Amino acid sequence: MKYVKKIKYKSLAEQLKAVRECGFLIRYIHNPFEEVQLEAVSRAGEYIQYIHNPSEEVQLQAVAECAESIACIHNPSEEVQLRAVEKSVYSIRYIHNPSEEVMKYVYNNYRCIFNEFFEEV
Repeated sequence: MKYVKKIKYKSLAEQLKAVRECGFLIRYIHNPFEEVQLEAVSRAGEYIQYIHNPSEEVQLQAVAECAESIACIHNPSEEVQLRAVEKSVYSIRYIHNPSEEVMKYVYNNYRCIFNEFFEEV
């Protein structure tokens, strides 16, 4: 079995070329430029799991591509949470502490399945 170490792509052009050839390579790029991060998650939102401390813009792009990628985001902002559930209400399963606004959105728009996600208080 062949093991790949972190590759030191120094320039933006080198990083973009690598990610455009194969988005999964984001995993092996140490400290990728934000533009490279956006390119990777626009190909597959779940690649956000390989990005250390992604910006909100990268998080929003990831959930726009794949709502379930919110599972890979530590403490997503309310806006990221809302974008995820707007794309797929079932992505709420992956939000550990949904904001009140997110819960209201789900209740108002998907009342028939709301109790699947939240216990009555």
